[in-house]
Amino acid sequence: MSVSVDPELVNDVRQSIYATIVERGTPPAACEVAAARGVSVAAVEEAYRALAGSHVIVLALETGEIWAAPPFAAPPTAFRVTSGRRAWFAPCAWDSFGIPAAAGVDVEIEAHCAWDRAPLPCGVRNGDVYGEGVLHRLVPASRFWDDIRFT
Repeated sequence: MSVSVDPELVNDVRQSIYATIVERGTPPAACEVAAARGVSVAAVEEAYRALAGSHVIVLALETGEIWAAPPFAAPPTAFRVTSGRRAWFAPCAWDSFGIPAAAGVDVEIEAHCAWDRAPLPCGVRNGDVYGEGVLHRLVPASRFWDDIRFT
């Protein structure tokens, strides 16, 4: 039997996830969201599953906690994005350019050439992208969610 999740709670949980990531650089644990919202951890976990089912977030296979809330990644990755003293990780090069839009800030992106690991300075300044390089995707965008962790 499927359990219906309150859409208002799902939206509140989504907003909590993104606000927390923008503020501190990492996603909240389900227990943190539950405490902040005054609901049970089970209700937040169900909201997490609903968001994952809608491709809004990606859950860690081992724990059920947030692995990514695109364009943000929970674990450290090869794509570190900084703005002043704040820093985030992106799951991929493509998402690293989504972080400045999501956070509303200019950023520097620490990226490296996949071939020789040479630094590729890039980022967003005054709303404009800067840097040189080519973004090569092995997987077409229409297939990203077939295996989002690989993509």
